[in-house]
Amino acid sequence: MKTVNIYGPGCARCETTGKMVKEVAARLGIEVEVLKVTDAKSMAMAGVMSTPGISVDGKLVHAGGLPDAGKLEGWLTT
Repeated sequence: MKTVNIYGPGCARCETTGKMVKEVAARLGIEVEVLKVTDAKSMAMAGVMSTPGISVDGKLVHAGGLPDAGKLEGWLTT
C-alpha cells in the first residue's frame, strides 16, 4: 500500500487532486491511503511552496496546480 499526502488548505484544487489520485490508483489496481495535510507548518516542512502538493511514500513529487494524470500513474507505480 502506498501512502499519498495531499498538501493544501482544502480548496477545490486540493479536493480534485485527492480524487484524481484515488481514481488513478483504482484504475491501476494499487491500494493507496490518501491523507490530507492542511497545517501550514507541516506543508513548509515538507517543502511545499505552492498547493496542492503531493508526496508518495514520503517523497514530494508535485507542488502547485493540478497534476497530470500520466505523471500520477508514474508516481504511483515507482
